[in-house]
Amino acid sequence: MKFVRTHPARIYAVAVAALALVAHYVPELPSALVLGLVAAVLGTGEAVQRAEDRKTAGAGEDIEEHQGDDQADADELPA
Repeated sequence: MKFVRTHPARIYAVAVAALALVAHYVPELPSALVLGLVAAVLGTGEAVQRAEDRKTAGAGEDIEEHQGDDQADADELPA
């Protein structure tokens, strides 16, 4: 489960590629089924994007915290 949380964009990309292959090689699939899967994949893409945005925002906060530590360390150095 940790892999899913860590790499949602990779899993999403594999799912989209698999859907494209199935749609290409199984032409007798009903169009409504393919369109339903496309809609589900697009909804999943939104969730993946939000997860990636949270990871990016968290990384930015970590950097800001460490920059403050670096400044404090620099203030302690003799001139």
